[in-house]
Amino acid sequence: MKQERIVDLQYQFNLVAHNTDDENVEFWYARDLQVVLGYQSWDKFQNVIEKAMVTCENSGIEVFDHFRHVGKMVEIGSNAQREIKDIVLTRYACYLIAQNGDSSKEQIAFAQTYFALQTRKQELIEQRIELEDRLKARNKLKNSETELSKHIYERGVDDKGFGRIRSQGDSALFGGYNTKDMKDKLGISSGRVLADFLPTVTITAKNLATEITNHNVKQNNLYGENPITHEHVTNNKNVRKLLVESGIKPEELPPSQDLQKLERKVKSDEKKLIKSSALPKKV
Repeated sequence: MKQERIVDLQYQFNLVAHNTDDENVEFWYARDLQVVLGYQSWDKFQNVIEKAMVTCENSGIEVFDHFRHVGKMVEIGSNAQREIKDIVLTRYACYLIAQNGDSSKEQIAFAQTYFALQTRKQELIEQRIELEDRLKARNKLKNSETELSKHIYERGVDDKGFGRIRSQGDSALFGGYNTKDMKDKLGISSGRVLADFLPTVTITAKNLATEITNHNVKQNNLYGENPITHEHVTNNKNVRKLLVESGIKPEELPPSQDLQKLERKVKSDEKKLIKSSALPKKV
């Protein structure tokens, strides 16, 4: 997400934020949030809110502390007003809505970070978005590698064979460095997964090569370790060629923050968010 877009979205979300009378708790109105999250229909947005409320309840959190139904007067023309239903939402409630929203929407992707943090500082939001992008890319790679392992087990390859296929794919992607070599190069312990320490661009590259291998293994009905290894090595070589042509040598990129630590931080941030954002009895 480009920096100028982050600034624009940050401004929009800040603009519709409110504070309780004592200024201690931030809150948002659902009708306002609907607009900035890009939902045209109130009914569709209500469905997302209801899912978020179920998530809140299933987590053992008091729903009323974070989702408060209210009435709000709106102008309908000719100086007339009517009351519409609205919902007061805490930062945690907004975070749950973003988690249950349409992740293809740019506003939703931004909101997941914006509401997760106890700050509006732009640089921290940018850092968190970058880390979240890595986490999402890592989860995609994890899923595609799981799919590949299922395919090859059905085609006569055991666990050790899968390890060899993946390591030779890494060797093709990293210019001759296999999985163990890259761990040594980046100072990663043997018991950890290499991808947990790679930058987003490299994780995405590994995932692309693996997705292509998955497709071609099924499409061409490949069987046995050698044909599948050849396929995976070829795909990683092709992805490497694209990176190198763009000025990127993946083996020369420095390691990134441990994603396991990031996941623990995300859970810790969520606990702090729940504790600090509950609404008072009256808003």
